Amino acid sequence: MTGSRQQFAIIAGSGFAKFGGDSAGESVNTRFGAPSSPLKQLQFANHSVYVIVRHGEDHDIPPHAINYAANLVALKDAGVDRVIAINTVGAISREYRPGQLVVPEQLIDYTWGRVHSIYYEPCATLDHIDFTDPFSPGLRSMLLEAASRAETECHDGGVYGVTQGPRLETMREVDKLERDGVDIVGMTAMPEAAIARELGMDYACLSLVVNMAAGRGDKAIHEDIEDSTMTAKMQAMRVLKAFFQRLEND
Repeated sequence: MTGSRQQFAIIAGSGFAKFGGDSAGESVNTRFGAPSSPLKQLQFANHSVYVIVRHGEDHDIPPHAINYAANLVALKDAGVDRVIAINTVGAISREYRPGQLVVPEQLIDYTWGRVHSIYYEPCATLDHIDFTDPFSPGLRSMLLEAASRAETECHDGGVYGVTQGPRLETMREVDKLERDGVDIVGMTAMPEAAIARELGMDYACLSLVVNMAAGRGDKAIHEDIEDSTMTAKMQAMRVLKAFFQRLEND
């Protein structure tokens, strides 16, 4: 990275196990241990972007067992200051449909037992981060603008409810999430978003709706999920290409 050019990274979720191509990438270690995958680099236009595959390249790391701190510290150590997180989610609100994209604005954390902070043990310095807006407004705006340029349907806003997993939710749990104001439900935005904030990194989610949540659709949850995932992935790639193309033109 030269001059004031910012370094971006993508944390790729379910359905993106081979994101970053066939290159071996760089195996790194951090004070929190090893990240989920080697650090790879993708080229978008003339922009080099770091990639970590959140669930591992064999998709064998469940949401509650991901080493979120190691993933983000590895990126921070590589000079990354802006992170685009790709997550697959289920839709609770009928406003969202499988195959669509969402750039959420808020979240509610229902997870437990995860290492939720880089300050998980006594330390010399401690920062009580402001988490009023869990996703970077500037990065959110850039993703939404890229979606518009790519002529891709992408919802602006909504509340991401983060559940523990790896099981999906019961219908009554989804009812409770809806009463809490949750629009989409997934398993990985926390503690990822909070640790990124602790490390001083801008962070925003590009969420792929791949199914309706329990009791919210007229089909079984896993019916047609492969087609929905493929549709959303194609749209997400168009958004990312437009995003980095705009950076080159600025």
